[in-house]
Amino acid sequence: MPEHTADLPLSGITVVSVEQAVAAPFATRQLADLGARVVKVERPGDGDFARRYDTTVHGESSYFVWLNRSKESLTLDLKSDRGRAVLERLLGGADVFVQNLAPGAAVRLGLGAQALGERFPSLIPCAVTGYGSSGPWADRKAYDLLVQCQTGLVSLTGNEHGPARAGVSVADIAGGMYAYSGILTALFTRATTGVARAVEVSLFEALAEWMGQPAYYTRHGGTQPPRLGTQHATIAPYGTYTAADGKEVLFSIQNEREWAALCERFLERPDLVDDPRFATGSDRVARRDELNAIVAERFARSAAGEVTKILDEAGIANAGVNDVQDFLAHPVLGARDRWRDVPLPGGVRVPALLPPVDLAGTEPRMDAVPAVGEHTDRILAELGYGTADIEALRADRVV
Repeated sequence: MPEHTADLPLSGITVVSVEQAVAAPFATRQLADLGARVVKVERPGDGDFARRYDTTVHGESSYFVWLNRSKESLTLDLKSDRGRAVLERLLGGADVFVQNLAPGAAVRLGLGAQALGERFPSLIPCAVTGYGSSGPWADRKAYDLLVQCQTGLVSLTGNEHGPARAGVSVADIAGGMYAYSGILTALFTRATTGVARAVEVSLFEALAEWMGQPAYYTRHGGTQPPRLGTQHATIAPYGTYTAADGKEVLFSIQNEREWAALCERFLERPDLVDDPRFATGSDRVARRDELNAIVAERFARSAAGEVTKILDEAGIANAGVNDVQDFLAHPVLGARDRWRDVPLPGGVRVPALLPPVDLAGTEPRMDAVPAVGEHTDRILAELGYGTADIEALRADRVV
């Protein structure tokens, strides 16, 4: 492990991950950022299939570059006895084992939580599943958009013309973040009690937690929140409006003080403050169309720059509607020095954002994205395999 990781919180922790796609790699990359050694076990040859999702980042997949910096790549055929024997040696010195294999595959390979606990009592196993390891859907495959559909999220996104998927892999990200926090909790528990507890996270239940507010609204209100594009389903006014120069500005009213400021200082309609049609937040939602017409008329009289200036002076939160290019050039990221260059296979360096959590006195690990099997020989040597042994494993396509 590079020397610069020695002062990071997870320095000395070894994570072995049989991972692919997004959720598990997202969890383990957070651990690597904090200094853990993450050994990523990949299929010999092509490796993690996420390497081939696209080729937009100098020939590498945008997903893979995002999720796999600072890891070591070991290729291993886990269907072979010799491949599993290598993994056993590796797990003998590991602290955490993460896997998001197909339903039932981990148990068949002897990598289920119970079997691992018997062989490696201090190892923390973490399983990232689709719908849980038990229950009626335990054997079903689950990908991000399938889970978005099953939790009802897709029915909430979009507009009056139809539903839409969220623009990023929210089910995978949710599952990965809960796996990450679960692993940290298990490491703390082991450090304080000596007990290594298994962690399991399902994508469905991770995203189900994020569906809490619309679930309560629907159960107790009788109908689910409507699809309203950028408008907020339960707060008004809250959404995007088009200014006189054609640019869109989003703003939000969160309380009665802000409502009064909007009426008096932006809408130039102080009479609306006490208008019974808009007296409460619920009234404003119920009369959203009337209110939107008033707001839209005012927006049509000013350019976006003037709109944001007045809203800022009134203390009302607002923002222009950026595209991804705008986001990449955002002044906050530049002024706060949030970009670091990360090497790709072949040596090309690309900008990557620092992790969002700043830990005082430390700099996150931002090392290279590995090539397939880049660290295989070194890891095997660490495990006691000689040069002839490694050549034989490679000749038989075990690694």
